[in-house]
Amino acid sequence: MRLARLQSYDFVKRVIDVLASGFGLLVLLPLLLGTAFAVMVYLGHPVIFSQPRPGLGGRVFTLHKFRTMRIPDPANGSVTDEQRLTRFGLWLRSTSLDEMPTLWNVLKGDMSLVGPRPLLVEYLDRYSPEQARRHEARPGVTGLAQVSGRNALTWQEKFRLDVEYVDTRSLTLDLSILARTAKSVLTRQGISADGHMTARKFGESDA
Repeated sequence: MRLARLQSYDFVKRVIDVLASGFGLLVLLPLLLGTAFAVMVYLGHPVIFSQPRPGLGGRVFTLHKFRTMRIPDPANGSVTDEQRLTRFGLWLRSTSLDEMPTLWNVLKGDMSLVGPRPLLVEYLDRYSPEQARRHEARPGVTGLAQVSGRNALTWQEKFRLDVEYVDTRSLTLDLSILARTAKSVLTRQGISADGHMTARKFGESDA
């Protein structure tokens, strides 16, 4: 019964993802072009940040976002993420405008609108078996962890919420997460971890 329900849910969710991401890319095209121009002016080329990320079943795909950091420049002391993240880049992140290109990943089927966030490939060997269950669902542009604290959460809290989503996912939950995401973006909550401009890497100090 659960398998049949999940298959039906996955089919309907995929249809919604395709329609919503395709429509979103068309409607947001002027904003996409304007943001791309601003990134080119403030940060230069490349405009798009592309990086391999593990998706459904741990399969790796290429994630696309607008670039928010300077190119590493050891000669000028610009190496760490916090050193490279500009005020403009931080603004892009706080408004979630940097995430707009991920709609292309949703349209292609790499991602969904809602699901556990796709993290770094280097984390794959660090997950416990329970934490690795986050890859049982297609990764999302937003997710349960993002509307429950975003980068202000510990890694343990994020993974617990990711697995909770995998076990309880439904269209009702997805719609609730999307509504809460809109509120979170408008209030710009949980952008940074405590004492950090960005989230700590998994395994640095909070495993």
